[in-house]
Amino acid sequence: RLLSLRYGADIVYSEEIIDFKMLSCTRIENKVLGTVDFSRSDGSCIFRTCKEEQGRVVFQMGTSSAERALQVAKLVENDVAGSDINMGCPKPFSITGGMGAALLSKPEQVRGILSTLVQGLSIPVTCKIRLLPTIEETLAFVKMVESTGVSAIALHGRYKHQRSTTACHVDLMRTVIESTSLPVIANGGSRQISCYEDIEKFRAATGAAAVMVARSAMHDPSIFRKEGPVPCNTICLDYYKLGAQYQPVFANTKYGLAAGVAVSLLTKPVGEELLAARTYSEMAEAMDWRDQFEAIEEPLAKREVELHCSRIGIPLVLGDPCPKFAHLSSQAEVTEDGTKEMFIKFSLNKYRNKPTPKSVLLEWARHSGKGVPTFVTTERSRDRTYKSVLTLDGEKYSSSYWERSKKFAEHGACLVALEVLGAVEPRWVDS
Repeated sequence: RLLSLRYGADIVYSEEIIDFKMLSCTRIENKVLGTVDFSRSDGSCIFRTCKEEQGRVVFQMGTSSAERALQVAKLVENDVAGSDINMGCPKPFSITGGMGAALLSKPEQVRGILSTLVQGLSIPVTCKIRLLPTIEETLAFVKMVESTGVSAIALHGRYKHQRSTTACHVDLMRTVIESTSLPVIANGGSRQISCYEDIEKFRAATGAAAVMVARSAMHDPSIFRKEGPVPCNTICLDYYKLGAQYQPVFANTKYGLAAGVAVSLLTKPVGEELLAARTYSEMAEAMDWRDQFEAIEEPLAKREVELHCSRIGIPLVLGDPCPKFAHLSSQAEVTEDGTKEMFIKFSLNKYRNKPTPKSVLLEWARHSGKGVPTFVTTERSRDRTYKSVLTLDGEKYSSSYWERSKKFAEHGACLVALEVLGAVEPRWVDS
């Protein structure tokens, strides 16, 4: 989204995010990254936005319920430019939930969702549809959407059963667009769009107020530049730098490069190294971007340390050689009942081929004569997550991170104990 905006796009949309996923989220101001995150209790970030796209990002939602749609839209209302309901997605995950293109056959349900949002929000409401089986049905559906008071409608110029290999029905799109007073955003023309001039041609051919580009922009976001395209290597680096700066799930950044902007590089030796990379650091090595990575990573690490020091009330000693809290590994907050607490998440993937934290602690305690640890685990009913307090040799340890299972919660408590006791290598240091 950010790269498209920098290259000239006026507005960007989030991916289709299902309402249920957002309802389990809490709004968090991420002071390290300078973002607003909507995250689950397990730490996974479902939607992230930042100041650069403020006023220009539209939240796209998958929903089949007016009540849930309004709850989600109110949650993000102050952080996005508009709220959009996806009624064009033909993918099974959307259709089977009664969302996406499944809504095209439920006009009254659509009326209820859109009317509820228009009446309940202070930001514009839009929706995206596909062509219905007949032109008459499409015109009637658009007229109904218009009556709800939405600000605009996006029209994908294919039927529900058609995919990108089928040419867009430009003639039908123009008929629909001419029938409504709503601003229409034409979508589905990626087969015809390879440069900025093609965007203008598609807009003129359909008579639309604007054009939405997805597939072509995934491969070349500089398609929005009036001055012309940017070299592939430059796009890849710009994309990587934004990923390293705003830290989306690494697999998503890697996929965006491998399946999108860097696809032309995959047949070259560097392509194999790119596909093998497991972290932003490894990708920097593969692509010879080490300097750019360090220029982004070091300020983030410093900011993270500063905030952590401030939170636990200890001074930051500038010039410490260990970024990422290496010198703070044994610093734990002490709760009112004396429990030593740290924010640590247990990751099963890190222990698939080695002893788990619980087994390590049991062995360490046995050799140290500390006895056997005991656990008291609590379930948080609203999201069915767990937190465990471990007692060993009269001392209590716990992670402030709520895990998705009792076993994971016990492992998290063990990690805290191991680190506070200095029984293992501090986990704060990136491996």
